[in-house]
Amino acid sequence: MTLARGRGLRMIPGPSVVPERVLNAMHRAAPNIYEGELIEMVETVRADLCRVARTAGAVAIYIGNGHAAWEAVVANLLAPGDLALVLATGRFALGWAETARKAGVETEVLDFGFRAGVDIGRLEARLREDRAGRIRAVLVVQTDTASSVRNDVPAIRAAIDAAGHPALLAVDCIASLGCEPFEMDAWGVDVMVAASQKGLMTPPGVAFTFHGPKAEAARVPARSATWDWEPRIRPQQFYQLFAGTAPTHHIFGLRAALTMLLDEEGLEAAWERHAVLAGALWAAVEAWGRGGAVELNIAERQARSHAVTTIRTEPGAAAALRRWCEAEAGLTLGIGLVAPGTDERAIFRIGHMGHVDPPMLLGTLATVEAGMKAVGIAHGEGALSAAAAAIAKARPVAREPAAAVG
Repeated sequence: MTLARGRGLRMIPGPSVVPERVLNAMHRAAPNIYEGELIEMVETVRADLCRVARTAGAVAIYIGNGHAAWEAVVANLLAPGDLALVLATGRFALGWAETARKAGVETEVLDFGFRAGVDIGRLEARLREDRAGRIRAVLVVQTDTASSVRNDVPAIRAAIDAAGHPALLAVDCIASLGCEPFEMDAWGVDVMVAASQKGLMTPPGVAFTFHGPKAEAARVPARSATWDWEPRIRPQQFYQLFAGTAPTHHIFGLRAALTMLLDEEGLEAAWERHAVLAGALWAAVEAWGRGGAVELNIAERQARSHAVTTIRTEPGAAAALRRWCEAEAGLTLGIGLVAPGTDERAIFRIGHMGHVDPPMLLGTLATVEAGMKAVGIAHGEGALSAAAAAIAKARPVAREPAAAVG
């Protein structure tokens, strides 16, 4: 017998929960790909993607996942033999580095471990050492989905400027766009990559690169018709936007999702919602930790992601907890994606990105606590009360004064 007989909940850090409205927008016949509604819709999608990124720069849309966006940036900005400086704070910047290496780009990794963000002083010192200006680009992830660290992008830009270095700044916002504050132009980011399946609330399959004037001026000769930015940002014919047939149904879904995010909720309100839910989750984990071996992977509050939280517990216990939650309660948690030397069975992750609200988060926390009790993970009490209090404190409503009794 299992209790998992209702609608299952996937609280993994992507693909995130897709709103019914987005699914309904995609559930339709294929459109005319030569003229009419689709062509007009794509222009609004492109404009609204730039609104989410806070940029007046260009966006290129790719049929692919985040790895495709990594490769597009490499193909357009880095020639074989160029040097890229990669700032690793988990697993995903290392993946971007591997993509660059396979394209013949030399990569140097500054690894800051699995439990902290980029050390700004160390970065600036390395850039000052590069007096010949060999480093062509700095690659970093705003939110690393494995470690759940959130890197300080403005501070990274400031370090590059303080060192007087000409390197381009390229930021991976795949896990953070729409969830965390991000200001591409105001923060001096030259290139940004994102994808559809996380904060943008659309199924996997579409990725994006955004670039500004400095990156445009630094482009290298195209080595691939598939990745080349030029026809995708300045097409002479519609099909060139996608190097072939458009991802029609993803466009329909994105149109619905962007309307929900930008025009109905509002981007700043979405950032606040994610911050409140993240704070509630952290409060619950801290309460659990007061009576057992449960802790947040990232100790420094300002360095924690608002989109995903990595939680550490006893060796082997996280794997047992995840199995119980899915089999017995219909709740899917994220697996541990770890650095070498870390036991992935001692780590689980909760995604709280995109289409998520308090009932979903509080239900997740209650189910996780039930799972801890079922599999025997020692933990403190009061986690649900702490999470509820964090939400109430963030969104208080003043009571009307009581009517006078006369």
